[in-house]
Amino acid sequence: MQTTIYYNEEDQYLMDLVDQVARRERKSRSAVILSILEEYFERGKRIGEILVDMGFLSPRDIELGLSRQEESPEPKPLGEILVEEGLVPHEAVERALSIQSRFRMS
Repeated sequence: MQTTIYYNEEDQYLMDLVDQVARRERKSRSAVILSILEEYFERGKRIGEILVDMGFLSPRDIELGLSRQEESPEPKPLGEILVEEGLVPHEAVERALSIQSRFRMS
């Protein structure tokens, strides 16, 4: 997928900052911009909200998982329950946890 970003001369400093980060982290400009967007939209969210944002679940699926979590005799993480119920692939939960932990540490 390709996206074009149009910006004014007065915004050039922002692109310069993106380029500095890209060089420092050895990433592409696009990867840096996507990580900034991901942080903006996903910071502070719970795993279920991230999975909904990613398009893997509906809010109703999250409600189902949370009710299963409450009914469970032993405490289980929501992601584990959602995988067991067949609502989401394990890889999606891993990605969501990765996103969540990255922004909790910062």
